[in-house]
Amino acid sequence: MNQLAIGEATVDRVEDMPGPSFRLTTMFPDFDPAVFERHRDWLVPNYVNVEKMALVMSLHSWVIRVGGLTVLVDTCIGNDKDRLPAEPWHQRQGPYLERLAAAGVRPEQVDLVMCTHLHPDHVGWNTQMADGRWLPTFPNAKYLFSRTEYEHFQAKAEDMDRQCFEDSVLPIVEHEQAEMTEGAHAIDPGMLIEPAPGHTPGHITLKLESGGDAAIFTGDILHHPLQVYRPDWNSRFCALPDEARRTRRAVLEHCVERGALLMPAHFGAPHCCHVHREGESFGLAWHHG
Repeated sequence: MNQLAIGEATVDRVEDMPGPSFRLTTMFPDFDPAVFERHRDWLVPNYVNVEKMALVMSLHSWVIRVGGLTVLVDTCIGNDKDRLPAEPWHQRQGPYLERLAAAGVRPEQVDLVMCTHLHPDHVGWNTQMADGRWLPTFPNAKYLFSRTEYEHFQAKAEDMDRQCFEDSVLPIVEHEQAEMTEGAHAIDPGMLIEPAPGHTPGHITLKLESGGDAAIFTGDILHHPLQVYRPDWNSRFCALPDEARRTRRAVLEHCVERGALLMPAHFGAPHCCHVHREGESFGLAWHHG
């Protein structure tokens, strides 16, 4: 799915690349083979590569256009970035901007860039190399960062996170295009940013309401559809495990109670789903447009 309507809003999915395909046992420390077998019929082959027992994933952005406003949610990996030891991301040369253009959006038309968090696969296209410098890719946009998230990564010293912060986040601040959010932050009457900590300390979500319909853009609160059925399963990358579980369950409850479409950053095709209750947990129904 590359385009759908949420009320009066048009939402496009713009893919940077597929993957990474972590093994289920690597991605989910609490992985239970019995849960996989229970869901095998729909998981294979669209969401699990059964030969490798690896996740089938996607790295993509969402573009929201409503009321004359163009909002880009997460900016994936980017080109020309130093990302070792993540070799598939290192010095990448991908057609992301061409895909964005195919969706009808030029970089100068983007009004807001909202990063759910500051991991390398969510901020990469914030900047691009020009004349030997990292410059904002979206010259007319305000970039919305969680202040908690920004300060957390500002203090980190790990190699890839530090490199990512310096080439994809700091240039936005230096060009005075960054806007730091704290707590709930309304973009307009139909779009609300809210704190959603757990995967990272300052992770945020974007709730969209339009024409009686609703959606929630959840970044990495869920990496894979199995987590709808097992919201207690954290990924190996969740920095605050207990908060991650609470946030995941709260997002799924919101989807049930409001009828909001769940729109994560990494689900395989068709990439977004409706959520319903199944006993004390949840189930999903794929949205096909």
